Amino acid sequence: MSAGPAVGPALAIVLFSLASAAALLVRVGALGLGRDMLVVALRAAVQLTAVSLLIAAVLRSAGLTAAFIAGMVVIATATSGRRVTGSFRGRAWWTALPIAAGVGPVLGLLLATTLVPHRTVSVLPIAGIFIGGAMSATGLTGRRALDELRLRRGEYEGGLALGLPPRDAALELCRPAAALALFPVLDQTRTVGLVTLPGAFVGVLLGGADPVEAGAIQLLVLVGLLAVESVAVLITLELVATGRLSR
Repeated sequence: MSAGPAVGPALAIVLFSLASAAALLVRVGALGLGRDMLVVALRAAVQLTAVSLLIAAVLRSAGLTAAFIAGMVVIATATSGRRVTGSFRGRAWWTALPIAAGVGPVLGLLLATTLVPHRTVSVLPIAGIFIGGAMSATGLTGRRALDELRLRRGEYEGGLALGLPPRDAALELCRPAAALALFPVLDQTRTVGLVTLPGAFVGVLLGGADPVEAGAIQLLVLVGLLAVESVAVLITLELVATGRLSR
């Protein structure tokens, strides 16, 4: 018996009901996101259907898997870049640096030590988790840091008047805000197994692995994410402070 849900009319009905309920609730609450709820649910369904069909072919080849991971990095860069700068062009592409610098060394270490088997079915999901974490950390850091510089412009100029270099004056204002970007991964790691059972743990369990093995791979992913997102936050902060990332 399959551990996953049966794909059929019942799944479609339940998904439509849940998305509609979410849209109705935020509409009643006057949050202004009713349409967004339906759009993102539909978009997720289309994207996951396409990706599910594509993954079957991609996983047969190491080259295709590497190309797929590279495509994920490009999309993550575009998404975080737009979130930070409001555009897909120009300075937005600087966000590729914190994402690649965070994911590359950590994923390379796991592969070099063979803690992650050299199989496409193992590498792809972990790379996706790391890229997603780096994307979120980069986007949150850049956006919060630029907001701080805009809202506290007087303090920034005051720092310059006292003789601080522009980079140092910007860092003084942006560091506390940037640190908030690490709170989600800190909370996730702090409460794992007590409040949530994250995706990697559940996925490995559903794949038939021993619970201890599932716990080990989830711990590896979470601690890896701490390193990935720390690198991404620090580099993004530096890019903002030096003016390379701006709106």
